[in-house]
Amino acid sequence: MPEARHAVVTGCSSGIGKAVALRLLDDGWHVTGLSRTETSLGDGFSWWQADLADPDALAEVTSDLPTADAFVHAAGIQQTGRLGELDPASLSAMFTVHVAAASILADALVPEMPDGGRIVLIGSRTAAGAAGKSHYAATKAALLGLSRSWAKELAPRRITVNVVSPGPTDTPMLSDPARAQVPPVAPALGHLVDPDDVAALVGFLTGPHGRSITGQDYIVCAGASL
Repeated sequence: MPEARHAVVTGCSSGIGKAVALRLLDDGWHVTGLSRTETSLGDGFSWWQADLADPDALAEVTSDLPTADAFVHAAGIQQTGRLGELDPASLSAMFTVHVAAASILADALVPEMPDGGRIVLIGSRTAAGAAGKSHYAATKAALLGLSRSWAKELAPRRITVNVVSPGPTDTPMLSDPARAQVPPVAPALGHLVDPDDVAALVGFLTGPHGRSITGQDYIVCAGASL
């Protein structure tokens, strides 16, 4: 039998990151999960402690990571605030976790990634702009610039790079007090996005039929964009 492919997934302890890790395990991948909170997801999974909010510590972790066929950056935080009360520290924290961590990990993993590899960044529908979420939206919008640039750079190696952008998703982030100023609103279809729905799309993009898709942003929002 062929050797199992290996994926590195951030934010694996809960929410979308956990759903993605479980989906890839079901698809036969070996998964290395990076998060601050220890988690165990069964056979084929290994957990590495990593604080994505600390670039120096994260850089030390990357030096020991095994070669990856895929990298999925799902870790995220959300802090809200309206003009007149914006907190620069919140912007810095979200930029570090969403953008800097993605860059540090990709920079370490891609040189050794086999041709035909996959990169998926979890963005947000909010990247298009949302009242009270300007800092969060700005950091998620930055992922679109990263992904398009990397997609062009890595196309000769057949490494695809895409963004999956959920709308309001049923995760612990949704009830986090840090986003209390902007409570979630039920989308047009009447239900929140299930993390498994997002993971299913990631599974497709990292699978054999994702080879012809790169530089794209896929919105999974249960009709919130209508």
